[in-house]
Amino acid sequence: MASTQTAVRASSAPSALLCAAAVVTASALLFGGSGLHPVWWLTWFAPLPVLAISRYVSRRATFVVAGVSWCLGTLNMWHYFLGALGMPLLLVLVFSLIPACLFGVGILMFRSLMSRGALWKASLAFPTFWVTLEYVNNIFSRHGTFPNLGYTQMDFLPILQLTSVVGIWGITFCLFLFPATVAALLARPRNISFPARLAAAVAAFFALVFGYGAWRLIEMPAAEGSIKVGLTATGTNTTFPRDDPSALELLREYSGKSEALAHDGAQLIVLPEKIALVSDRGTEQVDALYGSTSARLGVSILVGLDRGTIAKRWNEARLYFPDHGRPIAVYDKHHMVPGFEDVDQPGTTITVVNERFGPWGMQICKDMDFPDLSREYGRKSVGLLLVPAWDFTLDRWLHGRMAVMRGVENGFTVVRTAKQGLLTVSDDRGRILAQQDAAYVAVGTLLTTAPVRHDETLYSRWGDWFAWLNMAALGGILIGLVRSRATPRGPL
Repeated sequence: MASTQTAVRASSAPSALLCAAAVVTASALLFGGSGLHPVWWLTWFAPLPVLAISRYVSRRATFVVAGVSWCLGTLNMWHYFLGALGMPLLLVLVFSLIPACLFGVGILMFRSLMSRGALWKASLAFPTFWVTLEYVNNIFSRHGTFPNLGYTQMDFLPILQLTSVVGIWGITFCLFLFPATVAALLARPRNISFPARLAAAVAAFFALVFGYGAWRLIEMPAAEGSIKVGLTATGTNTTFPRDDPSALELLREYSGKSEALAHDGAQLIVLPEKIALVSDRGTEQVDALYGSTSARLGVSILVGLDRGTIAKRWNEARLYFPDHGRPIAVYDKHHMVPGFEDVDQPGTTITVVNERFGPWGMQICKDMDFPDLSREYGRKSVGLLLVPAWDFTLDRWLHGRMAVMRGVENGFTVVRTAKQGLLTVSDDRGRILAQQDAAYVAVGTLLTTAPVRHDETLYSRWGDWFAWLNMAALGGILIGLVRSRATPRGPL
């Protein structure tokens, strides 16, 4: 009996060390490779330690290691959730534990397929599972694609070009296919020879992905035209007046900033979201102010404001042209920030303005978290998207880059002006043409030339076809897994 207990303790010691090493490594990689300021290359390796040990420890240990690794790795968002957003601790715990459990389920699926010798299916099940989760979340969540891991790759332009074909779902697929394949090759059962065809197929797939990305960054058609844009927004002294006299005073200050930008050569000026709350009568005064300012300066001006009452209002972007006394276009925000904009009434239509070098479109801040809305502008051949916004300071990089991805998916330039955030102009390849941090200054300004050009993309035409393909593939793998026997077999 004593010798048996000693043998059990000896055999469990390596497993415990493997689990501890996997938790430390995976959580550190995820912590650095995700969050508000991710280091893109770390994300590619984050799931690998847990996948690699899953064949050598029990199912329970695998699930616990995966869940703990995810929870520790996503602690990088707690300060943002608790501080900037003011979320209750219990809700933050739920937002951490649910994806942690789902991550564990994905790892267990990989482990189960590996035990059957189904290396191809194991490599594909993990990424298709996570793409399916992210897509379902995008459909039903009020936050859209905000939690998607694809945004961790915004500094890696070659992989970003894939979104013009398959959307953000393609990046997530790549991020999970790579570690799953590596783990399958390293941890394959002893009775299975090296799966050269699997290695070659995945290597060819990534060569195609990166080759397409490199080609698209080089192949850059000339813009139909360009326009000099001016952006300005408040940072440290941001206020949100809710009465007409205070609102109009602040809007006059913004009008003065617009005048300075126009004198420096700006042809289009984009102001931020929700400068103030104004009544319907106050809105008429705003129209008179910016209609005359636009005509006097000879520039187009986009103004973001809330119109209505404290209890019911519309978050609007109002666009003024020099030859019109009133706004030529008004866009109402579609997607509201839960808890902060519950009284705002959602818009239902997009706004397209036909200009000499091609159509312009408008969205507001959180609208850019939802790919479907931007895809409507892509189908309208928009070449320039104007986005007034208001960030939470801490999330200024991440939220600004989410808007940049919409431009790559649908082939247009994005001009985004964010209070307490970044002033950014990006092209349809995701390159940052100009940027100014307005979060920690009283008032930030940016003046640059923006190309106006639309690039037709497959994603604009076909939409989320790749996400549906992942769901179909996952369904087939799960059906096969349920029907298969528990005995290991060779690679399929």
